[in-house]
Amino acid sequence: MPSLNLAIARLLNTGTDNFAIWVVKAPYPSGYVLRDCVWPAELTQVWQEWQQMFAGHSRLDISSNSTSQKALPIDWISLPSSETTSPYSSRLMQYLGMNLWRWVFDGQILGSLERSRGIAMGQHTRLRFRLEIRDPNLIAFPWEIMQCEPGQSAMSLSPDLLFSRTSTEVDALPDLRTDKALTILLVLGHDQNLQLEQEAAILQQILADTSVGSNSQRYAPCIVNQLLQPTPQQLIDELETKAYNVFFYAGHGLPDPDGGLLFLRPDMPLNGIELAQVLTRTGVKLAVFNACWGAQPAARNHQAIPTSSLAEVLIRHGVPAVLGMRDEIADQESHSFIQAFTKALRSHKPIDEAVAQARQELLTLYKFNQPAWTLPVLYLHPDFNGELIKNLDEGITEIPDTAIPDLGSPLLTASLRSLTPKGKTWLLRYGVTRIGRTSDNDIVIPEPSVSKRHAEIFCRNTVTDATFIRTYYLQDFSTYGTTWFLGLNGWQQILREEVPLKSGMQLKFGSARGETWEFMIEDS
Repeated sequence: MPSLNLAIARLLNTGTDNFAIWVVKAPYPSGYVLRDCVWPAELTQVWQEWQQMFAGHSRLDISSNSTSQKALPIDWISLPSSETTSPYSSRLMQYLGMNLWRWVFDGQILGSLERSRGIAMGQHTRLRFRLEIRDPNLIAFPWEIMQCEPGQSAMSLSPDLLFSRTSTEVDALPDLRTDKALTILLVLGHDQNLQLEQEAAILQQILADTSVGSNSQRYAPCIVNQLLQPTPQQLIDELETKAYNVFFYAGHGLPDPDGGLLFLRPDMPLNGIELAQVLTRTGVKLAVFNACWGAQPAARNHQAIPTSSLAEVLIRHGVPAVLGMRDEIADQESHSFIQAFTKALRSHKPIDEAVAQARQELLTLYKFNQPAWTLPVLYLHPDFNGELIKNLDEGITEIPDTAIPDLGSPLLTASLRSLTPKGKTWLLRYGVTRIGRTSDNDIVIPEPSVSKRHAEIFCRNTVTDATFIRTYYLQDFSTYGTTWFLGLNGWQQILREEVPLKSGMQLKFGSARGETWEFMIEDS
């Protein structure tokens, strides 16, 4: 499925309200575009209006120096904002959605989106759109409501697009097993507003509902085990069985700089960083939080603390998918969403498609001008395709071993060596060799200009007329397309392309002035 990933970051040295918006991943080479822009005062005011009407949390300011105000059109403020069932709330939601769209999708950014959508349509599939918000004060915005113009679907409801949030500052994905059943660990923590036994029974019935359809062959099995106010050790011990692909938490939660606090018991909170360790270690693919603030950053003096929301922390630590709530959600709304979401997962939908389907259900049940459908926020790891379970009828495709038995031809040994004095030489694997800044790569280049997951070198084996041929290729995955090779016209940039490697080819990773590497092939 084609994917378009967009990032938004504040430019720190050019003024408080200056931002950069750029394409991190595109389905075609020239789609990697960037533009600088200024945050408009009108968006600040409509965001304040939104918070006054819909927000259950403390208000967040987009800019500490943003003092200019622009009045909203008179027909937008003609009704009292306290009347959330009035037409005013619908107009406010559309107005904010359209203003967010116009700010993000302008010029070349819009062109990249439209062409990416066209590529997806040509492949008879949907475009997977992922948004990375790097400014903490923009995290709380309901980006899911962006829409081009009145009468058109919001991005998260679009029939030809799958919307999620993401982050590129992530740890590598753990090894993910292939499952054919939904296995859920349901954890109910402390919440003085919940009758825990009753809530547990309701959620267990919703999650494991066997009446999902008359044709039961279409639905995957679902197994639910529950823990009621466990201690942290009890929770860890249960997850360590590695029996679960979904972690589901319901209970009290609060924002906190270390990824929020989940109260397993009144005196036993667990923060996001602590939870992330056990989730990634035990192979959980999806973490769902039916608790307020799961997708909200912590704040100090009305300014958001960077990387403090529970969803962000878990994704950054390598959890493949996290679903949290941007704000408070009513019990009935939550139950409706969970029921539709679980049903979609059991029908083998990828996680982002299941969220879109459940979001549409919320809009139908609780109306467009109510915030229920805007509350679920899905984060997906940039390397995760959203697949939670496989259809029982599908075969499990394993990646074949790239080594081919000896056919009488000499095997080749490939290496990458640094041309700096006393530079190191790395032997390349017959499969995939990963190059990047962090220690989980096969070749580690600890330079700031090198991305965490920068590039891969892999080989393809072919047999022609009983002759064994092994060819090596380089694929760029860097954040800014900063992989280089020395060609006839000097150093040339590789922009997320796949290029064949020849013995003696010189490469650079990160800065064009950085270390030079040489690719070599020798007979063994």
